[in-house]
Amino acid sequence: MQAAIDRVMQSYGMMVNITPVQEAEARQKVSNFLREKVGDERTLAVEGLKYLLGHETKPDDGPLTSAPRPIAAAAHRAS
Repeated sequence: MQAAIDRVMQSYGMMVNITPVQEAEARQKVSNFLREKVGDERTLAVEGLKYLLGHETKPDDGPLTSAPRPIAAAAHRAS
């Protein structure tokens, strides 16, 4: 399962701009979520990524410390 979590975090990190604290929180949340799931590494990674992306806008399980910003939006604000 650790390989699936690593894949989730690598993909998620390319999609959103998050701080190290947010990354640790997201890793913990996806670890807890995937603990109850079964499947191969790819299936678990897809489910974990869907879970994290769904929690950006739905704070059912408690929001991250501060909402992650899409990388494109962060780059746009910098210019």
